[in-house]
Amino acid sequence: MFKTTPHPPSGQDIAHKIDLRSQVEDLERRFVALREQARQAQRLASLGTAAAMLAHEANNLLTPVVGYAKYALDHDDVDLMKKALGITLRQSSALTAMADRILGLAIDHAQLFESIPIVEVVEEAVACLCRDLSKDGITLSLEIDKELKVWGDSRQLVQVLFNLLNNARQAMGKHGGRITISARQCAENRVAVQVRDTGCGIHADQLDNIFHPFFTTKTNLRKNGHRGSGLGLAICKDIIEEHRGRISVESEVGKGAVFTITLPCSA
Repeated sequence: MFKTTPHPPSGQDIAHKIDLRSQVEDLERRFVALREQARQAQRLASLGTAAAMLAHEANNLLTPVVGYAKYALDHDDVDLMKKALGITLRQSSALTAMADRILGLAIDHAQLFESIPIVEVVEEAVACLCRDLSKDGITLSLEIDKELKVWGDSRQLVQVLFNLLNNARQAMGKHGGRITISARQCAENRVAVQVRDTGCGIHADQLDNIFHPFFTTKTNLRKNGHRGSGLGLAICKDIIEEHRGRISVESEVGKGAVFTITLPCSA
């Protein structure tokens, strides 16, 4: 039997392979750019939500300032003026802190992975809501060991939890309810963080798609005329997977939802 010797690749074949490789690399660059644009869009959406709450709370914080100042000036009362100045300083500091948190949501920054107490991430995400949940009839319960730490980028994890908290608040509407955030160490040196609400819940036929890009359960128009973008949970999933973690959801209509995040534990 005669063995056939394979022909060496021609110059045309080599050029074709190089062209294909170049196209694949170009597609990869475009994908990375599009993913970053999607994340930026979600950051802006989060910023818009927080800014709307800030505007509402700013009105609440400034109303007593204006009232005390007018009354003190009208009555030429030095003690009342001092009290008005004290209230002004306190309320202004609260507004400044809220504004700083909103800017933190908006700023793009290089990833910085480090050991983070998970309770600090949760508390910052709650603060970014810029409104006491009890004003909406919502009871917030934190069940987190202060010594429990994860390995991750704190700003990105704040964005994830901010989205989950905001979704939970919206799911309860005007009826109020309870949000419970818990964290515990579990197997394989992981930390499980759960955000549980008593809201309207998610239909079973939507659960498989809940983390898909552009899928949204928010079909009703918001006050500003826009529906949900469907990017929030998809980007949450992307961020958590970059942290070598997982995110999942369990829900029953009328009984709320539970989102579970697992992240690498840090000593």
